Amino acid sequence: MPLPALRYHLFCPRQCALIHVEGLWAEDAATAQGRLLHERVDAGVGERRPGVRVERGLALRSFAPGVAGRADAVEFRGRPARPLPLEYKNGLPKSRRVDEVQLCAQGMCLEEMLGVEVPEGALFYARTRRRETVVLDAPLRALPAAVAAQTRATLTSGRTPPPVRMPGCRRCSLQDLCHPARLERPPAVAG
Repeated sequence: MPLPALRYHLFCPRQCALIHVEGLWAEDAATAQGRLLHERVDAGVGERRPGVRVERGLALRSFAPGVAGRADAVEFRGRPARPLPLEYKNGLPKSRRVDEVQLCAQGMCLEEMLGVEVPEGALFYARTRRRETVVLDAPLRALPAAVAAQTRATLTSGRTPPPVRMPGCRRCSLQDLCHPARLERPPAVAG
C-alpha cells in the first residue's frame, strides 16, 4: 500500500478511496504548490555536510504494516549513522496526526530495512518555513499499523465510503468530486 494512503485515510477515508479506489484526483492551488515543492525536493541530489549525509527520494518499504513509498529526504547523522526521515509539507501542521502517521511509517520502514532504531523524524512546513521534530513514541508508533489495517480494508473492499461533512472538507481539492453536502443525505426517490 502506498505510504501517503495512510495520511489520506486518517484525514478522510472517503478521500483515500476516491484517490486509490476510484483513481480520482483534482488539483487546486494548495495541491499544485505541494506538487511543485515535492518536485524541487525530489529533483535535489544527495548532499554531504560535516556529520550529515542527506539522501533524497529514498525508496522505503515495511512488511510489518505493509507499506511502501519514497521518503522526501533522509538525513544520516553521527557514527554509526542514524537515519532521520524528513517529510516536506506545503501547508501548516494538521490535527489528528495526519502528517505524523506518514512520517512515523517512514521511520518504521527505515528501522526494518536498516536494522537500526529511528527515535525521531522531522516535518518541514513550507508555509511556516519551519522544521518540527517529531518523537516517534509508542502512541504514535501504534498509529501506522492501525491506520494501515483500516486503509487496507477500505482499499480491498473496492467501495468508497459515504461522505461525512467535516471541517477539512472546505480545504479538500476533491470537494467537487466528493460532494459531501449533496450526498451526505441523498434525496428520497419516490417509487
